[in-house]
Amino acid sequence: MKKRIFNIIQIGTKVDLPSYIFDIGIVIVIIINLFVTFFSTFEQSAPYSGLLDIAELITIIIFTIEYILRIWTSEYLYPEEGKFKAAFKFIFSFYGLIDLFTFFPYYLPIFFPMGIVAFRVFRVIRIFRLFRINAQYDAFNVIIDVIKVKRNQLLSSMSIIAIFMLATSMCMYSVEHTAQPDVFENAFSGIWWATSTLLTVGYGDVYPVTTIGKMLAIIISFLGVGLVAIPTGIISAAFVEQYSNAKNGGKIDDDQNNFMTPTLCEGHPWIGMKVKELTLPPQMELINIFRDGKAVEFRESTRLKENDELLIYLRR
Repeated sequence: MKKRIFNIIQIGTKVDLPSYIFDIGIVIVIIINLFVTFFSTFEQSAPYSGLLDIAELITIIIFTIEYILRIWTSEYLYPEEGKFKAAFKFIFSFYGLIDLFTFFPYYLPIFFPMGIVAFRVFRVIRIFRLFRINAQYDAFNVIIDVIKVKRNQLLSSMSIIAIFMLATSMCMYSVEHTAQPDVFENAFSGIWWATSTLLTVGYGDVYPVTTIGKMLAIIISFLGVGLVAIPTGIISAAFVEQYSNAKNGGKIDDDQNNFMTPTLCEGHPWIGMKVKELTLPPQMELINIFRDGKAVEFRESTRLKENDELLIYLRR
């Protein structure tokens, strides 16, 4: 029963109808909870305060039950860990913390009634429950995959931008401090100007007045347009590559390569394992996963399910 509950509360497929219905239900509950949180800030919500309180209580109870079930079945989520270690690992995982902060602030005023006003701030944390909606669909995971794949290039480009901002802030401070000691009073003032200029925000609260400062600002603006576009180009190219692979299922020319497409039938040892946990021979590479006839935009943390069809490349 525990394993069946685990399969239901995890991301389901259309083949597993209860799990699929649970996913849709949780999405609806999340949307209702967020609607109550936002609508309660409007004056027009006053006549419906009682109904909103009931809706909020119901959604919080559902979130609490779901959280308890996820802790209870965490040993299947982390089969390599023990029962208590698996629960501990889930509680402090990214989605585990999001689930906790979704409902836990609601109970704080019960134990600390004197600080009820202060605890209302924690209601903002519920918006992070939207990440759980993203987890229900593989398409949203493309964003995380793209950032992970291109993280080194992104870090390099961000480092270049940071160095350029520091250099330009010091230059602008040097040429403008004498003319505007109250505006460019320190290097941080130059960083603020460099940020608003390079990101094309242009607040206009800090700007050069000297001739040298204006000329320097023109040069920095032109260079900044090119530098800021580097991370955008990296991410855009990665998105195109990711969606191209998903569209054709990651397939390569069959005339030059060999492929095998095994299907995970009931009882297969790979069912429930993460992609990163697979131990394939060096000459084999997992190219894609097909689920319900569609290519899954998988990542290392994707868990294999029964009836998944794997596309494995065999190197010659």
